[in-house]
Amino acid sequence: MTVLLAQVATLVTDIDDLKIDFSSGASTVLKIVIATILFGIALDIKITDFTAEVRRPFPIAVGIVAQFLLLPTLTLLLTIVLDVRGSIALGMILVACCPPGNVSNILTHRAGGDVALSVSMTAISNLLTIFMLPINFAFWGGLSPAGEDVLRDVDLDPVKTFLEIALVIGLPFVAGVTIARFWPGFAHRAHRIVGPVSFVLLLLIIILAFIGNWSIFTNYITLVLLAVFLQHAMALALGYGVARGTRLPSRSRKAMTFEVSVRNTGLGLVLVFAYFGGLGGMALVAAWWGLYDILAGLVVAALWKRRTVDTPEPVAA
Repeated sequence: MTVLLAQVATLVTDIDDLKIDFSSGASTVLKIVIATILFGIALDIKITDFTAEVRRPFPIAVGIVAQFLLLPTLTLLLTIVLDVRGSIALGMILVACCPPGNVSNILTHRAGGDVALSVSMTAISNLLTIFMLPINFAFWGGLSPAGEDVLRDVDLDPVKTFLEIALVIGLPFVAGVTIARFWPGFAHRAHRIVGPVSFVLLLLIIILAFIGNWSIFTNYITLVLLAVFLQHAMALALGYGVARGTRLPSRSRKAMTFEVSVRNTGLGLVLVFAYFGGLGGMALVAAWWGLYDILAGLVVAALWKRRTVDTPEPVAA
């Protein structure tokens, strides 16, 4: 037992110095895949998705507050309660600051939720992320007792980070929305191909990264399993809780739940390898969250859909 505890203590100490093996070529491919995913999302977005929400801004405002303020706040508190190492704390905070991906739209659809609201929230959140992510991460990461020392050793230039996010998210997003505006037929056909293919490629990259660093994964994954499980459960509860607390209808609650809980951790991985040198705890949290998020989301969506079918809502007279 003493030997086991000593080994665990060594792993906890080493994870802040651990670097994930990820070549510059693979990092470039990851950026292209993330940009393609955002391009695919934008191909399915119309200008009316933004203007229509002006007529019902309340759900959007609730979602923005939940994603950009409440989730990072609760995540910071969770890292303090769990007393995780600095790199793990920063990984959890980075995930909380990432935007939702198009997986949230898929899960909302599978759960029988308000897909139009989900798509609009995804579009607006990704647009805001270009400006908010560097600010949000620097602020909440700087407040983390565990992550502050790690963050201090990293040259995180807000301008360079903004340009990186603008390149990976902003440019393909604008291009996709523009194509959808002027060539809607082509955009519709392209979206049906680009979205699924880029999503599969992202999963493949994450899986290959796990395989390429298998010994690191098996030695250190236990350190992030509980943290990711609790953070994801907290995000699900937060999305549902704010929707229910603000009395949104059932279908909107489903959309809100997935918009808050689903994070684009592929973008998080891009930033980890671009600015943190593949820092072990951050990369493990982002990569494992990306896989767990999808699996848990599919289970929740399936159970929710089945419950909705079994107990239909009363029809208003």
